[in-house]
Amino acid sequence: MSLAKEFRDFAMRGNVIDLAVGIIIGGAFGKIVSSMVDDMIMPPVGKLLSGVDFKELFIALDGKTYANLKAAKEASAPYMAYGQFLNNLIQFVIVAFCVFLIIKAMNTVKKRMENQPPPAPPAPPAPTAQEKLLVEIRDLLKSR
Repeated sequence: MSLAKEFRDFAMRGNVIDLAVGIIIGGAFGKIVSSMVDDMIMPPVGKLLSGVDFKELFIALDGKTYANLKAAKEASAPYMAYGQFLNNLIQFVIVAFCVFLIIKAMNTVKKRMENQPPPAPPAPPAPTAQEKLLVEIRDLLKSR
């Protein structure tokens, strides 16, 4: 078996393609969640907290004071960007909740499918004209 044929067989298996689709959709979903957190959730939260931009929250570990995170990065100062960590934590919670809802919906559908009674067996076919005639003959012979 050639290497190209082996690779084609591997790549065209159903579960590999399903995995690829899942990764692509997951990446797109991640971008949507990131945008929702960065552009929709955190700005109002920052506004409620006196205009704090969470992306700019950091602690300089060298004991110096920097005007913003960009200045600390440019100075190559060690820092902990806990504001970005909070953003990522919120994104994780949103993604985890969405996955939870999807799994919950799938389990509900699965339970409904398992609890359904099995389908009734199909009715036996009606006897043919020849079978009816044979039954009549048998009954006549019995009665004699």
